[in-house]
Amino acid sequence: MKELLRWESDQGPVVVEVDDQDAGFESISRSPGEVVHDVKGRFEDALTNVRGAAESALRTFRDDLLDPDEVEIEFGVKLNAAAGAVIAKTSMEGHLVVKLRWARETSE
Repeated sequence: MKELLRWESDQGPVVVEVDDQDAGFESISRSPGEVVHDVKGRFEDALTNVRGAAESALRTFRDDLLDPDEVEIEFGVKLNAAAGAVIAKTSMEGHLVVKLRWARETSE
């Protein structure tokens, strides 16, 4: 059965499909093959933990020692009714890809 989580956001409702049933929601509709759960809290609040993780990672890699010209951080985000947004795992580990780039000056 398809499980859908619905958060309220500043721009209106956000509905996310999940694979299994999590704690922290209450069922609001039940139709054949589909269940929609209202999540307590706002969508923006659910993303706060992941935003904090991104800010920390950027601060770490933008330090004066490495001094890259560009930092790219990629991670999967899993939405959960009880925990909000969490960094999604790949296999048995958390998923975080960091790319640092330096521009080379050309001599003329």
